[in-house]
Amino acid sequence: MNRRDFLKNSSVAAAAALLASQGLDPARAQDDQTYTMVTFLSGIDYWKDCYRGMQDAAEYLGVKATYTGTPEYDITAEVRVLEETIAQQPAGILVTIANAEALQAPINSAIEADIPLVAFDADSPLSKRYSFVGTGNYYAGVVAARYIGPIVKSGKVGVVTRPSQGNLAQRTAGFKDTLKAEFPDVVLDDANIIDNEGSTTVTATKTSAILQAEPDIKGFFSTSAESAVGVSQALRESGKIADIAHIGFDYDEATLDLIDRGELGATLAQGTWQMGFWGMLFVYMVRNGKIKSVSDWKSAGISPLPPNVDTGVVVITKDNSKFWRAAK
Repeated sequence: MNRRDFLKNSSVAAAAALLASQGLDPARAQDDQTYTMVTFLSGIDYWKDCYRGMQDAAEYLGVKATYTGTPEYDITAEVRVLEETIAQQPAGILVTIANAEALQAPINSAIEADIPLVAFDADSPLSKRYSFVGTGNYYAGVVAARYIGPIVKSGKVGVVTRPSQGNLAQRTAGFKDTLKAEFPDVVLDDANIIDNEGSTTVTATKTSAILQAEPDIKGFFSTSAESAVGVSQALRESGKIADIAHIGFDYDEATLDLIDRGELGATLAQGTWQMGFWGMLFVYMVRNGKIKSVSDWKSAGISPLPPNVDTGVVVITKDNSKFWRAAK
């Protein structure tokens, strides 16, 4: 049994024990309940594993799971899609957040309409969402810094990210703070924090410009999969692929191929299946009145769920990449 199957089976067993403790028989199908996942950039591979986890939980619970989103990195479009989803009155919603402030109002309206809502992958912490299930993004940046720091030892590094996206900003902050505290000779200047605009092509172009402006740069942290692909392209085209340390974030066939060819040192894998599985279970439990933390959590004015659940990260290298290929 590989690591992913072990985690999945362990999660299902834990869910079964939790449901049994609440007197719930998951074998009783509840086909009238439909739960919806909402994302931005809906065509990318990353969300498939999140939705797979949601589907596995929905099948176990005897309910339906559906998926929707906007294909663009368009904050306004995601707000519209979420509002349309709320209008359809699903039994519950899992949503990832392109922009915390912009999504706050529709999230609050879902809760006020008595629709359980859990954020996953990226959060809107000041909204009324019941819980956030996803990576502790600041700590993920810490892990990235502790990978790059010992390799670089001293010199300049860069970050390729999307500063306006909250979870990516947290990764950058964790990376920057850890370098300053633990690897003071490794320097990250603000000028070397690149906004990739959510595009692999833009990433490659801007990384090439940095390589020309800073020919002695020694490492990069890419905070997303498209960033990792774009940075690797720029390093390859510049002839520096073997000389500059590089850690990415997330994984797909492209990033795993880069790792296996030695063109990307490592990437950080998130618990994507876990986000979908536990997020689905959370909204189901609220929707069906199975939260018994107090006699009446609504009247008590408390959240029915843990406010934050960290699904963790794992460093993927050439030594263990085969396990993530097998997991898809």
